[in-house]
Amino acid sequence: MASKSARHARLIALDGTRHADLRKAARALRQRLASRKIKSGVSWWDASGVFFEVGLGKRKHRAASPRTLLLLYAADLAFRLKWEIRPALAEGHTVIAAPYLDTAFAFGAACGLSREWLASLFAFAPAADAHYVTKERGKTGGWQANGKEGFAEFSSAVVAESTPTFVPGEARLEMIAFLEAAARRRGRRKLT
Repeated sequence: MASKSARHARLIALDGTRHADLRKAARALRQRLASRKIKSGVSWWDASGVFFEVGLGKRKHRAASPRTLLLLYAADLAFRLKWEIRPALAEGHTVIAAPYLDTAFAFGAACGLSREWLASLFAFAPAADAHYVTKERGKTGGWQANGKEGFAEFSSAVVAESTPTFVPGEARLEMIAFLEAAARRRGRRKLT
């Protein structure tokens, strides 16, 4: 018979475009789980440090295509799964992956990449047991593509530096539309 903690071992996907909102939502979700005495942790984007290392370079050396950035995201996610997510699940913990797959799919879609290519790239990732999206704040302002925070912000800044036709604010609106459509399809809940 499975122990009480093993029964609560779940992978929770938390997706969104703003790192600050992901942090706030993950904290709220962990508090909710803790109130039910469920052990949980958060697996954050760039646990492997690959994006941090890319971000250390001079701006002119940070040029990368959306495909390259998504390949790096897949490598980082594989690292997170091997060293953080699967071991924690095996110990009976619930893991919040912030962000998980839909954020990467949203970025890829905003960059014009095919769903088939994205599905093939992330075929190694297990399905989440539950899905949440952040409440997107500042849809028309308060969001900056930058090389310091979050996958969507970082990747949008890098693509904008090398692709003059890429407009980060417009891409973010496309990402939000993608995430909201996924939420409706799956019956996801939004987290504040």
